[in-house]
Amino acid sequence: MLDLKRQYQPLYRELLESVGQVLATQQFILGESVAAFEKAAAERLGVAHAIGCSSGTDALWLALAAAEVGPSQAVVTTPFSFFASTSAILRAGAQPLLADIDPATFNLSPSAVEALLNGPQGAAVRAILPVHLYGQCADWTAFARIARERNLKLVEDAAQAWGADAQGVKAGALGDAAAFSFYATKNLSAAGDAGMVTTNSTEIAERARMLRQHGMKRRYYHDEMGWNARMDGFQGAILAVKLKYIDGWNQLRRAVARRYHALFHAAGLVEAGPYPSHGVVLPQEVKSTHHVWHQYVIRTARRDGLRQFLTERKIGSEIYYPVPLHLQAALKPLGYSEGSFPEAERAAREVLALPIFPELREDEQQTVVSAIAEFFS
Repeated sequence: MLDLKRQYQPLYRELLESVGQVLATQQFILGESVAAFEKAAAERLGVAHAIGCSSGTDALWLALAAAEVGPSQAVVTTPFSFFASTSAILRAGAQPLLADIDPATFNLSPSAVEALLNGPQGAAVRAILPVHLYGQCADWTAFARIARERNLKLVEDAAQAWGADAQGVKAGALGDAAAFSFYATKNLSAAGDAGMVTTNSTEIAERARMLRQHGMKRRYYHDEMGWNARMDGFQGAILAVKLKYIDGWNQLRRAVARRYHALFHAAGLVEAGPYPSHGVVLPQEVKSTHHVWHQYVIRTARRDGLRQFLTERKIGSEIYYPVPLHLQAALKPLGYSEGSFPEAERAAREVLALPIFPELREDEQQTVVSAIAEFFS
């Protein structure tokens, strides 16, 4: 699925030097390397503030808490995402409310959100947390309208979307606040766990900085309950180096996605969708968005059999995500059941992520698609 060695080898000496600087200054927590990365990241995204933290999960919580989302309030999000999208809402003390997804993009459906807001639970909603799944922005025109009409906060889960944009505005600069992950598999990745909150609000930024350091504005003076959610100096140094290359890497991912499209069409495997019947439904880039292809996810009605077939041929694949959040055992108290979100449940049965990373070669992609064609034959 991913070969990080191909990325690290050309950068080895540059990365080693950056880590050496942290050892020399001994600024192991936050410090100059993190501050430099925060400044460069904010400039790259076109936001006023970027706050480095310890993980994407912590970034989600910080973004919500800093936007003053908390007890007695509800946040609408998607059931088709990584667990942290919902667990961060609970950690902030708020109530997660789920709405179904669009079957073509897998992103949170604005019409499903509006239906929820018009129902009895709508009055408690303080914020919407759309996820830019697989590297493509959610329908921000629709969500911005909904938030404006109902005076709601918009918090982006941009964990998979560094470099993506909607109508020319970068993910991370669309909402009141946003959360990024720099987990090792992400397009822009650290050498460990790290995350970031971005915002154009000075008030949200100040609260996020305070909350990531046990609620301190001044050392050992705690204004409220925060958490230890700081980025370490090594991750800041590594990310500052890799930030210089991310735009090129994202362009290479787009090239890989185009090659997959061409190979699948040439093999005669493609059907229109959004639902598969006999072949493969390909992922699509929505007009007016810039997809960064964190994952290349196909749909097929024979997903489990295909995955086993690929595994037997030592071809990587992954399911993001096999169990929707509303059916996770840990989230049973939310009160949902099977059938609550049919689009998310169907996607969980049909999606399969294929190998994608900037350095993936065309012959390797041909191997993947040839194997899939063999399976369907």
